Amino acid sequence: MRPDGARPTIIGPDSGPEAPFPLRMKGEVISGFGRGSKEVYMPLSIFLSREERKNKRMDEPKERKKADRKAQLGIPTANIPVEGIPWIEDAQSGVYFGWSSILLPPTHPDLSPRPTSALLPASALDAGWRVYPMVMSIGYNPFYKNTVRSAEVHVLHQFGKDFYGSEMRVKIEGYIRPEYDYVSVESLVEDINMDIEVAKSSLEREGWRELGRDPWLWAAEGARE
Repeated sequence: MRPDGARPTIIGPDSGPEAPFPLRMKGEVISGFGRGSKEVYMPLSIFLSREERKNKRMDEPKERKKADRKAQLGIPTANIPVEGIPWIEDAQSGVYFGWSSILLPPTHPDLSPRPTSALLPASALDAGWRVYPMVMSIGYNPFYKNTVRSAEVHVLHQFGKDFYGSEMRVKIEGYIRPEYDYVSVESLVEDINMDIEVAKSSLEREGWRELGRDPWLWAAEGARE
């Protein structure tokens, strides 16, 4: 249950993240669970391990029912695998924030208009990369009664179309709060909206905004993997 009281509006020192951050993960976006943006208003990507995807297929009718219910709420969702991510199993459950990048297909509507103050160089923009702030939860999402631990990324951008099959990269810069169960959708939405504002305010600082210029986010040659 969420504790009472005011929440911090800024995370971390102005100079930038502290250890163990940043944390990185990447993969191809595949079809996912579904969640409801009519309630929470944000695109969502879900990272699943191979075993989690296997279990999801084994219980497909039940998962489809969950997906249908969540899809009625309107949040587009996607999955990318987490094999080879050394830190994910030991990560503390809760809400994180940072930067996400997506290599959009040539026909994707969000390639136009071209950003005028982009974090990326012209060559990355030409290739189809776009960088957005994100909020990410790691855990079971008690409100939705998830039975597998997953990493769900909320990309802070309203997309005109899904981006299944695209390469996605996530660079986690900090930790916002633990995960909670909620008594209502309204209280969930309130906390998610606060998470978004905390992420935006934290990343707007110069020492944090520059982290969105990391060449790793657009797979630049020679960038750290």
